Amino acid sequence: MEKKNPLSDMLQESMAKVRELADTNTIVGQPISTADGVTLIPISRVSMGMGGGGAAFGNKKELASEQNLGAGVGVGVKIEPVAFLIVKDGATRVMPVAAPPLNTVDRLVEMVPGVVDQVSGLVANFKKKTEEEEEVC
Repeated sequence: MEKKNPLSDMLQESMAKVRELADTNTIVGQPISTADGVTLIPISRVSMGMGGGGAAFGNKKELASEQNLGAGVGVGVKIEPVAFLIVKDGATRVMPVAAPPLNTVDRLVEMVPGVVDQVSGLVANFKKKTEEEEEVC
């Protein structure tokens, strides 16, 4: 059986709080609908760090006592708004609110909605042309 101590309890409590902060609604926010039919979806970047430590002091007989334990835990969370997904009339685009992308992965993520819209348009045009050709034959 695992021996419980205050450090273990502090770490478990801190991790529980971090789990509350790191849910999906923190990263992809709740959609906001406007009167003119536009839907805005906020996107954020979440960064977290955690550290902890402790030490028991005294002789062997005193080590069994919780009064001879020094411990601490620290957690830092940073939430940055990155962009809004704007959905209007079936078209989706990204409006960045953060600094420009610094690496290729960030650039690719920003391009995804535009590429999806273009592919959807091409597929719709192809289906329409196919249906028109079938009607002619």
